[in-house]
Amino acid sequence: MSAPGLAYLASRVRFGMKFGLGTSHALAESLGRPERAYATVLIAGTNGKGSVAAYVDAVLRASGLRVGRYTSPHLVRVHERIVVDGREIMGAALERAVSRVRSAAKRLVAARLIPAHPTYFEVLTLAAFDHFRRAHVDVAVLEVGLGGRLDATNISEPLVSAIVSIDRDHEAYLGTTLAAIAKEKAGVLRAGRPVVVGPLARPAALAVTREAQRLGARLVPARLGARASAGDGDDGPFDVVTRRRRYAGIVALPGRHQRDNALVAIRVLEELRDAGVGVDLRTVPRALADTAWPGRLQRLPGDLLLDGAHNPAGARALAIYLRPRRPFVLVFGAMSDKAVGAMARALFPLASHVILTRAPGRRAASPGQIAALAGIHGRRARLEPSLGRALRVARRLAPPGAPVVVAGSLYLIGAVLALRSRSRK
Repeated sequence: MSAPGLAYLASRVRFGMKFGLGTSHALAESLGRPERAYATVLIAGTNGKGSVAAYVDAVLRASGLRVGRYTSPHLVRVHERIVVDGREIMGAALERAVSRVRSAAKRLVAARLIPAHPTYFEVLTLAAFDHFRRAHVDVAVLEVGLGGRLDATNISEPLVSAIVSIDRDHEAYLGTTLAAIAKEKAGVLRAGRPVVVGPLARPAALAVTREAQRLGARLVPARLGARASAGDGDDGPFDVVTRRRRYAGIVALPGRHQRDNALVAIRVLEELRDAGVGVDLRTVPRALADTAWPGRLQRLPGDLLLDGAHNPAGARALAIYLRPRRPFVLVFGAMSDKAVGAMARALFPLASHVILTRAPGRRAASPGQIAALAGIHGRRARLEPSLGRALRVARRLAPPGAPVVVAGSLYLIGAVLALRSRSRK
């Protein structure tokens, strides 16, 4: 059966990124402003924004609300990006949603109201907004794709925004200093509305504070007036106490950094409740414990541990998790525009063996390029361009009981998951 909508979506991949909200606003207007049909939460950040979106989505659903969730990138199938009540969009519904965006784009281009057809991300974002309206969601939880100020998700009018973390990444697009990156991410702030902010380095925190003061947004530092107990190890249960209530026995996703992500999510949920959304805060411990977020310290049978760790901050967080869990073998692949040297410094010295492979996609660095960018840390690495062979070699090299860790790119993680899915059929 012909699927012109999905063919149109696939055709937009080669046009890459485009910053600016003009096309997205025009498409939304043509579609009848679907993003205004429900309450929205908009979540930005260098790392952790997907985890926070997953936590918030889980608690809202546990509260009896109908919830849409829009995230990126996907790991295996594009359907993962658009979710209603925990279920990915079906193929037919995705085709219909994208086709409606395609028709609107054709009208706008013909009328010269937009200069060109939208990008892949713009198409998907508007398709998600349209699908959520037709699914009659109560709340949509939106993860910013890149930056904030000029990201297509930012045409929404969130009741609550969040900036989970700020670190160096995508510097060609967002700026080369923490302050510049922070200003771009602060584009998700709204006058008179709260923005929950995770722990930030001082230059980033000052930049966000200045933008909040300029716009009249209400800044809610996640740690202010809140505390989390030490818990039992990185993955053990812990308690969170805020000015509103005590949340006992929180079990977050694996990794020490997930405690801050969970705290950001809890503060977002409290602000949503104050804004009139029917959040049942009593469900927080159970819903957070049930939250799954693939590709982030995800364990698979056969002693395989997957983590995107696609920038220096993500690599450092993974290194903190792995240091007491040595030995392990690292299979690493990354995009060519990433700070591979900094990622290698954090991860490669910890591994008993390092195998460099190639992630999927045109932007992916070859194993040789990764080795060169890694400098001294790449000298002892093995180069295996084939992911399947890289995994087989890693398993042979791993000491008994030691895991094989795959990291460096969410696209690489998606390729591993796809390989395992095919092998089970």
